[in-house]
Amino acid sequence: MRGKDTQQSALFSYLSPEDRVPADHPLRPVRLMVDLALRELSPVFNQMYVAFGRPSIAPEKLLRALLLQVLYTVRSERMLMEQLEYNLLFRWFVGLNADDPVWVPTVFSKNRDRLMEGDVAQKFFDRILEQAEAANLTSDEHFSVDGTLIEAWASQKSFQRKNQPEQPPPDDPGNPTVNFHAEKRSNDTHESKTDPDARLARKSGGHESKLACRGNVMIENRNGLVVDTELVQPSGKAERDAATLMAERIEGTERVTVAADKAYDTRDFVAGMRDLNVTPHVTQNEKRPGGSAIDARTTRHTDTRSASASGLKRSSAG
Repeated sequence: MRGKDTQQSALFSYLSPEDRVPADHPLRPVRLMVDLALRELSPVFNQMYVAFGRPSIAPEKLLRALLLQVLYTVRSERMLMEQLEYNLLFRWFVGLNADDPVWVPTVFSKNRDRLMEGDVAQKFFDRILEQAEAANLTSDEHFSVDGTLIEAWASQKSFQRKNQPEQPPPDDPGNPTVNFHAEKRSNDTHESKTDPDARLARKSGGHESKLACRGNVMIENRNGLVVDTELVQPSGKAERDAATLMAERIEGTERVTVAADKAYDTRDFVAGMRDLNVTPHVTQNEKRPGGSAIDARTTRHTDTRSASASGLKRSSAG
């Protein structure tokens, strides 16, 4: 017998979002780790908020939502709020009941800015890393570093000449017509009016230049977990400077290894690593003028090349 295509929705539901999420879903162990870290951060939240006035978005829910945005690559907070309207998995992870209203995107953004100003993201990251170290999931000897460009929320139109006199308002002040073709633009003479910290940069030759910041990560080579991050302004040596800063923060006095690609094969970087009691497992760049900075202290070991390659593969995957 053929079933009927009934369109009328049920009025009541007796299943919570918790019952809808499979027991083996990968977000379940993530939620356990996140909840433990947030409980440890509760005293920090108490210091950030006053005991009276209009209640804000719970910082725990806000951080869980931001984590979902990263894990599922949701490209805007407006789309994240849209997902929270109908995605029961997202509602369960954030801690919203099926009937709870979703926040207005602008309100969510303002609460997020307030939370980030208290350096909560770094404290949250540190608590998660402590859990990984307690479970013996991280290596304290072998690391890899790499960097990428994080595109700024600023358009090319905002990249204007410094100290430029005020122009009469265009026909469309919100989206003016700007013709910057054939104009020589550089970070020395121009800056973004909407994000002054952003710099015009490109990842490598053949790629277009974008307004961006330089994001850098250090991972450990046991399970490929991120153990440190550094955000800097792009420059010719920003990646190497960030790697040096992260290497300085490695705890302990024993010698460690740091793998990197051939962009790090410079004499200053290699010498700086050795001064920090770090063995640089850097891919050799024989085409560099003067040859590679990696000498027999590293290349005499037969497993150096494979160790470096293994670390770089994990870094690229992270």
